[in-house]
Amino acid sequence: MVSPAQARPETFPNSLESHNDFASMELSEVVSNTILSTYNGGLLNVNLSSPPAGEGLGSSGAATSPILTSNDALLFHEKCGTLIKLSNNNKTAERRRPLDEFNNGVVMTNRPLRDNEMFEIRIDKLVDKWSGSIEIGVTTHNPNSLEYPATMTNLQSGTIMMSGCGILTNGKGTRREYCEFSLDELQEGDHIGLTRKSNSALHFFINGIDQGVATPLTPPVVYGVVDLYGMAVKVTIVHNNNHSDRLRRNNAILRALSPEGALRRAAPAAQAEPERLLFHPNCGQKAAITHEGRTALRPHATDDFNHGVVLSSRALRDGEVFQVRIDKMVDKWAGSIEIGVTTHNPAYLQLPSTMTNLRSGTWMMTGNGVMHNGTTILDEYGHNLDRLKAGDTVGVVRREDGTLHFFVNGMTQGPAAWNVPPGVYAVVDLYGQAAQATIVDDVEVSPVPESLPEGNNQVSPSSPSSGAGGSDLRFHQLHGSNAVITNGGRTALRHNCRSEFNDAIVISNRALRDGELFEIVIQKMVDRWSGSIEAGVTAIRPEDLEFPNTMTDIDYDTWMLSGTAIMQDGNTMRNNYGCDLDALGTGARIGMMRTAKGDLHYFINGQDQGAACSGLPPEVYAVVDLYGQCVQVSITNATGPMDNSLATSNTATEKSFPLHSPVAGVAHRFHSTCGKNVTLEEDGTRAVRAAGYAHGLVFSTKELRAEEVFEVKVEELDEKWAGSLRLGLTTLAPGEMGPGAGGSGPGLPPSLPELRTKTTWMVSSCEVRRDGQLQRMNYGRNLERLGVGSRVGVRRGADDTMHILVDGEDMGPAATGIAKNVWAVLDLYGPVRSVSIVSSTRLEESEGTQPPSPSSDTGSEGEEDDEGEEHGLGGQNEVGIIPTTLEFLENHGKNILLSNGNRTATRVASYNQGIVVINQPLVPQLLVQVRIDFLNRQWTSSLVLGVITCAPERLNFPASACALKRAAWLLRGRGVFHNGLKICEKFGPNLDTCPEGTILGLRLDSSGGLHLHVNGVDQGVAVPDVPQPCHALVDLYGQCEQVTIVNPEPGAASGKSAGTQGDMEKADMVDGIKESVCWGPPPAASPLKSCEYHALCSRFRELLLLPEDYFMPPPKRSLCYCESCRKLRGDEAHRRRGEPPREYALPFGWCRFNLRVNPRLEAGTLTKKWHMAYHGSNVAAVRRVLDRGELGAGTASILSCRPLKGEPGVGFEEPGENCAPPREEQPPPVLLSPSLQYAGAETLASKVQFRDPKSQRTHQAQVAFQVCVRPGSYTPGPPSAALGEPPDPHFSPAELEWVTKEKGATLLYALLVRVE
Repeated sequence: MVSPAQARPETFPNSLESHNDFASMELSEVVSNTILSTYNGGLLNVNLSSPPAGEGLGSSGAATSPILTSNDALLFHEKCGTLIKLSNNNKTAERRRPLDEFNNGVVMTNRPLRDNEMFEIRIDKLVDKWSGSIEIGVTTHNPNSLEYPATMTNLQSGTIMMSGCGILTNGKGTRREYCEFSLDELQEGDHIGLTRKSNSALHFFINGIDQGVATPLTPPVVYGVVDLYGMAVKVTIVHNNNHSDRLRRNNAILRALSPEGALRRAAPAAQAEPERLLFHPNCGQKAAITHEGRTALRPHATDDFNHGVVLSSRALRDGEVFQVRIDKMVDKWAGSIEIGVTTHNPAYLQLPSTMTNLRSGTWMMTGNGVMHNGTTILDEYGHNLDRLKAGDTVGVVRREDGTLHFFVNGMTQGPAAWNVPPGVYAVVDLYGQAAQATIVDDVEVSPVPESLPEGNNQVSPSSPSSGAGGSDLRFHQLHGSNAVITNGGRTALRHNCRSEFNDAIVISNRALRDGELFEIVIQKMVDRWSGSIEAGVTAIRPEDLEFPNTMTDIDYDTWMLSGTAIMQDGNTMRNNYGCDLDALGTGARIGMMRTAKGDLHYFINGQDQGAACSGLPPEVYAVVDLYGQCVQVSITNATGPMDNSLATSNTATEKSFPLHSPVAGVAHRFHSTCGKNVTLEEDGTRAVRAAGYAHGLVFSTKELRAEEVFEVKVEELDEKWAGSLRLGLTTLAPGEMGPGAGGSGPGLPPSLPELRTKTTWMVSSCEVRRDGQLQRMNYGRNLERLGVGSRVGVRRGADDTMHILVDGEDMGPAATGIAKNVWAVLDLYGPVRSVSIVSSTRLEESEGTQPPSPSSDTGSEGEEDDEGEEHGLGGQNEVGIIPTTLEFLENHGKNILLSNGNRTATRVASYNQGIVVINQPLVPQLLVQVRIDFLNRQWTSSLVLGVITCAPERLNFPASACALKRAAWLLRGRGVFHNGLKICEKFGPNLDTCPEGTILGLRLDSSGGLHLHVNGVDQGVAVPDVPQPCHALVDLYGQCEQVTIVNPEPGAASGKSAGTQGDMEKADMVDGIKESVCWGPPPAASPLKSCEYHALCSRFRELLLLPEDYFMPPPKRSLCYCESCRKLRGDEAHRRRGEPPREYALPFGWCRFNLRVNPRLEAGTLTKKWHMAYHGSNVAAVRRVLDRGELGAGTASILSCRPLKGEPGVGFEEPGENCAPPREEQPPPVLLSPSLQYAGAETLASKVQFRDPKSQRTHQAQVAFQVCVRPGSYTPGPPSAALGEPPDPHFSPAELEWVTKEKGATLLYALLVRVE
């Protein structure tokens, strides 16, 4: 054996026999030298020698290993946790009953740690049952006097612990991501160590690798502590003076440094992996596995929203796609399916309530973000899973390079995580709305793209890994307290960005080389704080930097660009540098480079801004301060040695983060109709205001479809004007204005707020306006702050909302109730002089070409799920000539045979090619009707009815009417379609169910509204403002094989038409109705309109925007108690109900809308045995009462429909991420009365003013509830409300008011409406 001071040889011999000195060395010394020689310092601070540097050095400087006596050696203290068993002379600690208990495994050292002394342990045994694993740290508590807690993180004083990859001080998290290694992912044989330096800094070591400073201030007297928690069962203290310990330790280091050895757990070789992917039978408490392991479901999805976690039965192979199809959803909860992978074996895992609660070895896609071990690592990753519907698919795959990709409907969403270990299991969390999913075999998914080639500067927001290219530059693991490093060191973000604005400094992992560019791209910003990103260089090493609140607080060796100011050591050296960092937006790129001469250059979007300062020292680190508005950045693949092309390239901002339309297609264009000061250039993709500050209106050439984005980039500013760019959506078709001089519309106003000929929604500065009237203030980012290169866009959502996007960031809904047919409109006003289009339109596929299979669902072919409203489409009214005879045109579908003087059309083959058109255009107030003569039940679906405004004589008809993409308005099933897109749902009766003999008619009213008539009954306006002239069209599709024209009849020539409906916006409503006068959506057509008062009350109910599922279906939905209706029925004023019977008054003067009641409550029996009463309410409380299901905070809904998510001020308050039922509280007293004269008094049922969308007249309305009350649950008494007139004389004043406090004592029976 060699002495402890034996020096290492300079070279390695070819054989041990030829060098006696080498032969006498310990084998562990050979391994240590081999590691150092092989990796040559490639990893930071690989600690292979026994003591840390500076300890045990002899006079010659050679490393020594002082011989420790038994009293000096670190051992575990005899006093330990209740489940700990010590052995091996107190060097080994083991937790008893590891499969039954997961805590009470705390052990401490037998003496305090010395300065620079290494306390190191080896993991000997793990169990794969629990979440969480070993925790290690120091404490000031003496083990002799300490009452050991169940877990050390419960100790609230004098304790610093490393748990997972974070640091906990006194039980509270002080550093979320201390290092890239997680203790929860270590395996048997790995080593963990710690040392308290002489400067009071605490360092942790994993397999000999120094993880850096965990905390700079550690008390002078601390004991080492280990918590054998969760998976950790057995550990042993490692003494480096022991030959066996050192050999094992060096082997662990070799494995950690090897490419194959990082954090891998081998799958059991004894079990053969099944070829087919199935769900594991061990699943969540509320989940079940069916169909031989192929399907997972939550059987009681309406009662519980979580505990639906399921895992794959075996680990995924590299490149193997795990994909599931959503089979069933419920609309009661918020949130939906989540998918991902985990290292935990499902056979031993104690499944959590939701997978994002698991804090180890788990990657999940939730919503449109990605979480790792419960922490968000990507905020805006891909398609939002919460918006998926039944039939959609989601998938996940781990590639051989360790990247994790997710798929939505077969389309890859890009890399979501990196360095994911092999042998992971797929996870599906049937959360919230997701109720059932099935594994899909033989999946067809888009190919996962390979890494971007060198030199490609395009960076995708969903794939930050495309940054950095081949450069080894990353962000250092040491950073500010509010910063988080993800994506393998390529991405940095500031968490809690809306409550914290600083403490988010990040620094490069090494010094920059001469001429090397360090470039980042801004990925996310918030419009909350002043100031933004700051960037520069520092000569301070990351290990020596005590990160301040902001980097400009450093007073030595630091150069920063803040706004336009160049600062050195916290002092401004120069103002008005060539760029302004505060003006940059999402997608902008910032680069820093130190030249060989020592000059600092900044690059903005690839363009050199010139020398910022000179005289920099040779070694400087790039530093970025995620300050104020800047939230997230990623290193781009332009980072690396600077080339000539980079310095001269002028890559546009949108190239870094393009925001495309949902489907790639043809570039958008501006319409030729524009303001008189506007000149269109570059084939209509660029608009320039040539003079003045106004008359700068421009429009999109086509209507925007659902979710389509129309986006422009600001090209030029004229700073002498004030104001901002204005943009929005309008129902005005640009072509309606007609061409003027130079292409300008002669009727266009000078500015967008003055455009009021058709409904227009717009955003100016940070104000939202509708037809020039202010609707909302403080919306989104102020458009006055737009600069050259800024991008701004408008999107019409599928939920009829308007969204504004600034530099790719969605500002949220600006307005609601947006019409279906709208054009994008911009006003080049004030400083914005020119813009260019950067978005593209969708490519469409023809619809209606698939055969209606006998097994297909009726009315479901190609229909979208959007709930629409009828909106104006523009046009002029031209009075036609009443024709003498009507017949079908000779130009028709190829399968049509005309007979009976061209009045009868028969489809003689197939299921399509059956379009026919009436020969004369529709004339206002003339009813044109056809009769269904014959139906073929072989097919599903049936005829389509509508109008076209193009000349039908030379029209080449497609296979079905739904394929008409120009000037067509169609009624199909229960939907209304315009140019192939659904604009209204649930209109009138279902045309697919009309029997033979049904007479269907179309009529234009005097205002151009298109009415549908069924057997002579007007179903209301289907489409307002239809352009004229127009021809009636019939498509003999599916079941319908023959129709005949019925003689024309004059329409309901009362002269009253629906007119133009307004549009209701949610901004106008709080708890129902906010403003004194409301605009509402068009009334839903009622099958019969015999009572005007009933129709008026129905229209008011529609204004409340209540879900239809709350109400009984027609014809039992409503009953009118106006004077005419009640006298016609002969209703008596009072009735008796209940056991014992009790009298109540009928709601004379009101209109009753019956509510749907849960059949499980035997409502029919209850309404007979319980008493009947009324409760006066107000429109602000209606939705809340319906959501809860009773008057007061009941424990469960009595309604059979599923309550929708609560909205602020409308529904109940949501307690968290899901819509779990609210905490039960003592309900307030509920006031009832058997008389509606009392319950409907204005003091109990407040009035609200509204405008009838049909007549445009202003009315006042009240609401109340008719309820069943359990006998004995209430106390009768005198009225408590002060009334100006005597109450109902029919009832005794002593029993006019009923008071109840019992839960479940009331059953909602009907909603009552009265209109004055």
